Amino acid sequence: MTFTNRTLNEITEELKPFRIAIPQADLDDLQYRLSRTRWPEAVSESAWRYGVSLDYVKELAAYWQNGYDWRKHEARLNEYPQFITTIDGAQIHFLHVRSPEPDAFPLLLTHAWPSSIVEFLELIGPLSDPRRYGGDPANAFHLVIPSVPGFGFSGPSLEPGWNIARIARAFDTLMKRLGYQAYGSHGSDVGALVSRELGLQKPEGLRGIHVLQLFSFPSGDPAEMADLSEEDQKRLQFLGLFQSRAGFNAIQTTRPQTLSYGLADSPAGQLAWIADLFCGFGDHVDAIDRDAFLTNVSLYWLTHTAESSTRLYYENAHLGQEHQGPSAIPTGVAVCGQDFKSIRRFAERDNTNIVHWSEFERGTHFAAMDAPDLLVSDIQAFFRRFR
Repeated sequence: MTFTNRTLNEITEELKPFRIAIPQADLDDLQYRLSRTRWPEAVSESAWRYGVSLDYVKELAAYWQNGYDWRKHEARLNEYPQFITTIDGAQIHFLHVRSPEPDAFPLLLTHAWPSSIVEFLELIGPLSDPRRYGGDPANAFHLVIPSVPGFGFSGPSLEPGWNIARIARAFDTLMKRLGYQAYGSHGSDVGALVSRELGLQKPEGLRGIHVLQLFSFPSGDPAEMADLSEEDQKRLQFLGLFQSRAGFNAIQTTRPQTLSYGLADSPAGQLAWIADLFCGFGDHVDAIDRDAFLTNVSLYWLTHTAESSTRLYYENAHLGQEHQGPSAIPTGVAVCGQDFKSIRRFAERDNTNIVHWSEFERGTHFAAMDAPDLLVSDIQAFFRRFR
């Protein structure tokens, strides 16, 4: 029911099948570089005070070099149908997992920074084939999971100007190119921004969005701070703590290319840079399976996308007048216990059609990886209204 009258040939002419096959020489080079890491002389017993713990990065780098098996995880990724297409001059890589249920609802899943398509691996089965996982087949989705332009196998060769607004337009084009007349969108971090931007652009067929964060903050008007609950005050304090430690945001919005020389040359450097946010700046170390985490880091390293992925922050900081609100698209929010928490008062100021709001005690900024059971149920519950 979700396909247009375009023929299969018309669709497939624009899509090229893709299979991951990293050259062995690239894996050998990674091992060599890890073996030759020049470690900093970090302050002893500083833990995570100044940044990622030296002991932690050494331990993880040793496992990456001597225990982690890229080929095993490459094979798992290759279990899913993958394609490459060109939209607005950019290469777009994506997984397209069709549900066995004919009336499944199409769903776009957009990953975060510093994440990748790996973020959604634990969601694919339960969302696309709930019957197989003991769920209701009426909750099934057809899944489209792109690598954000400049990330992963969408590749490092990206011209300037690829901000959130342009990505949202490209992803709507992708959904239409696949023949989907109606669809929903979900994401965290970058994925949440892309989803909300889709809501602002109001493309034909977008039914609703589900996100882990709504980035709505105090405007400076004292009136909106009146009668703020104790819980919301705690959320503001946590947000302030998050922002005080988010050094990645400061440099990536201003000088991402300067940063990229170190990340592109040192796998240990790329590992540490990604680990900081994944570990909540030390608040929840190893909340995410190490193999899944290293598969994600490996994608950044092996696709040489350190610069093109971090540049997205700079592009977003120069959006101009494109990125305006409020958004009136039906919106669902899942607030996770180990993430900074959206504040509903401010969220409703900027998003006038919030129809679903869930609060969970667990789950991080990357809940699809560490709390997939919660996220699957919440996504199903939100999108049920559009079927």
